[in-house]
Amino acid sequence: MRTYKYILFFNQISIEAIDKVGGKNASLGEMYNQLNPIGISIPNGFAITAEGYRLFRKTNGLEQLLQDLLLSLDTKEYSNLSLIGEKARNLILSATIPEEIRDEINTAYQSLSKQCGTSNLDVAVRSSATSEDLPTASFAGRMESFLHIIGEQELLLTIHRCYASLFTDRAIKYRHDMDFTKIDIAISVGVQQMVRSDKAASGVAFTIDPDSGFENTIIINSIWGLGENIVQGTVTPDEWMVFKPTLANPNVNPILKRQCGQKEFTMIYTDTVAGSPAENNIFNTDTSLEKQKQFSLNDKEVIQLAQWCAKIEKHYQKPMDIEWAKDGLNNQLYIVQARPETVHGKANKQLREIYKLKEKSTLLTQGIALGDKIASGKARILNNPQEGDLLQNGEIIVTDVTNPDWDPIMKRAAAIITNKGGRTSHAAIVARELGTVAVVGCGNATSIIKNGQEITVSCSEGKEGNVYDGILKWEITEQDFSTLKMPKTDPMLILADPERAFELSQYPNQGVGLMRMEFAISNTIKIHPLALCEPEKITDQIIKSEIAALTKGYEDPKKYFIDKLAEAVAIVAAAFYPKDVIVRMSDFKSNEYANLIGGKFYEPKEENPMIGFRGASRYYSDFYRKGFALECEAMKKVRNEMGLLNVKLMIPFCRTVEEGVNVLAEMTKNGLVQGVNGLQVYVMIEIPSNVLMAAEFAKLFDGFSIGSNDLTQLTLGLDRDSALVSYLFNEENPAVKYLIKETIKVAKR
Repeated sequence: MRTYKYILFFNQISIEAIDKVGGKNASLGEMYNQLNPIGISIPNGFAITAEGYRLFRKTNGLEQLLQDLLLSLDTKEYSNLSLIGEKARNLILSATIPEEIRDEINTAYQSLSKQCGTSNLDVAVRSSATSEDLPTASFAGRMESFLHIIGEQELLLTIHRCYASLFTDRAIKYRHDMDFTKIDIAISVGVQQMVRSDKAASGVAFTIDPDSGFENTIIINSIWGLGENIVQGTVTPDEWMVFKPTLANPNVNPILKRQCGQKEFTMIYTDTVAGSPAENNIFNTDTSLEKQKQFSLNDKEVIQLAQWCAKIEKHYQKPMDIEWAKDGLNNQLYIVQARPETVHGKANKQLREIYKLKEKSTLLTQGIALGDKIASGKARILNNPQEGDLLQNGEIIVTDVTNPDWDPIMKRAAAIITNKGGRTSHAAIVARELGTVAVVGCGNATSIIKNGQEITVSCSEGKEGNVYDGILKWEITEQDFSTLKMPKTDPMLILADPERAFELSQYPNQGVGLMRMEFAISNTIKIHPLALCEPEKITDQIIKSEIAALTKGYEDPKKYFIDKLAEAVAIVAAAFYPKDVIVRMSDFKSNEYANLIGGKFYEPKEENPMIGFRGASRYYSDFYRKGFALECEAMKKVRNEMGLLNVKLMIPFCRTVEEGVNVLAEMTKNGLVQGVNGLQVYVMIEIPSNVLMAAEFAKLFDGFSIGSNDLTQLTLGLDRDSALVSYLFNEENPAVKYLIKETIKVAKR
């Protein structure tokens, strides 16, 4: 291979070369050399070094001109940012790339083309600043990248434009925000073999949950075509949540959750026209309805990507933000970029601010919540970043979608609301970095919210962000977990909402003592289980249509119930893994079941549903056993297919020993056998009136729980049999020992 002065091929680059080729190219070189050999596919390429840029700057006499220009920047209000940026870019674009650099670029391009078996290789050209992708900052999206560049002439023009992108308005502003102005920041340009994702799919992945900072999952987003639509937030991507601890086990499926996005547009290439701007080489097409309904990756590909991501994270020893692409010509997956995740990687996870609304009002719109804070102020509807001057400090941006041109504006906003975008869109990434409240992907925000309207944006109520009318009151409490000492007893959480599991798992705990299945059924599934087992009993056409819409894509609607319930439980089990998560099987009362979609066609009317047909008594009845079978299938999937053996099961409202025997028999029929594969089954009982009955319950089940009223009696020492029940079930539990001790003390008085 020829020796170059201003060119380094990827096989010559390591992560130590950030000062020579910038963070992006250093990472690519590191992966190409260290991870390619262990099976992670990285497209080959080369980098024009920062020294090449410095020679370009010196040869054209730009150093002092650029320095003087940047010194004239208004660093308080940034009122002349656009003017300064435009002048700086014009200085760069009017200069000439030195001939010796041009010759080296042409020779390196020819060499790369030959290595890839072609004469004019299709390449991606990316800017890479020498301060980029540091642990404390990311220049992602603030400088230019260009795709589908073919031929020496187009390559040189594109590299020239990359040099100019060091002075985009957003890049200049970001350097000031990050206090990099005293650093001699140079730019390297990466030239990499193009992956033809225009004919397949592409996306991003995080080796940490980007919202909560939970470290045991890998989040993968994917769309059809080029990945720019994900970054811009113009489409809703497919999303998979993969569990790291079971990723290496070939006998289980580590995918906790999958969600099919709309993928409204597909970005593809056009034929390159000589001399045309690089951005004219791509355009967006409407995605067909058929492809919108399809997942853009299959499970095997998702798992392969997740395994690669886990290896990349292990290599760098830090959470990573990764870009990947699938080539539609050879159907192979590739990693095209990786950088450190810069938000949660530097957060103090022991110190938390807890926001809580003290009042509610009319809900205007909802979307994906970013962060867990609350903000309020006047809404400012902006159609594009050129209208940024209209935004007053403390106002809330309401817009269709954002891109990096919005960065200087977003920092002044109290909150950000967009119609479009997902968790990995530009608005989401910047909001996390800035610590700004944001709700993205609302769909209708710009039509529902009025300009100047006072609103409150709440991201403190789970994964869904809510926008309320008016200025509402809220409170903030600060909790430093580092000062908390765990008690001798085992503090376990009572949890209903799976969307908060990752956040709550970071609180001091010893697992989940009670996960209520009802929340997942009523909020996610929404359909009465028997409406999926015996649909012929429903005569209302509107209800039939509702069920058809929710179960769209499922040939067997019962599978919808099983999958959604399994996902909800799996997320909680993964969040607290390997600690116990005790899942209570459904304990709706008959009137609550009737409120589910289709429920009125199945449920009896009871005078007092509180003590009626609920809990254990339903499971083995001819009336509900088909519905209970779906619950059992979901729990089998969580434990046996997904490998989350920390899930234990609880049978609620069990009134007699005979009832307990019947339920265990019904579970066995459905493949949930107590003791097999470590399955433990607990029971929620009414306190028995005699010791013999307590002993019989203890023989049947692995543990027990009692209602709150009975617990009050127990702690007051008014029911000695209750203390004995505790002893029979779990005499080694410190909590039980303490309870018995206190009960005896009260009884002696």
